[in-house]
Amino acid sequence: MPKISQSFPQPEVWHKHRVFYGETDAMKVVYYANYLTWFEIARNSYIHKQGLSYIEIESRGVFLPVREAHCRYYKPARFDDIIYIRAGIGEWKRASFKFIYEITNESKTKVIATGYTIHPCVNATGKPIAVPDWLKQACICK
Repeated sequence: MPKISQSFPQPEVWHKHRVFYGETDAMKVVYYANYLTWFEIARNSYIHKQGLSYIEIESRGVFLPVREAHCRYYKPARFDDIIYIRAGIGEWKRASFKFIYEITNESKTKVIATGYTIHPCVNATGKPIAVPDWLKQACICK
């Protein structure tokens, strides 16, 4: 099991979450696809922490679909656990960027999962566009 990353991308957000019953299977272990939902929740928290919202980004004509998602599971999360989902942007390219995630236990001492999602910037018709300077500046300067 990996240790909490000391070189995690900055800025970052830690989103606190209590695992609810509907996120688990009959053994009260979190269903694997819910980790991707948690990544999305942390992305939203990150965007809001930077003073933006998806509504504002999309109103400026920029859409951020998920092109790729990866999750590595180390230890199961279970019903009623308190976890933290850590998110930050780890890589910028001309027309896309990569969110990095760590999911930890309540004390933030054990990583239970890691992952990433890659987001191209596209216009309303789905055509790739360069990452706007205003978006990059908002996401790296807080």
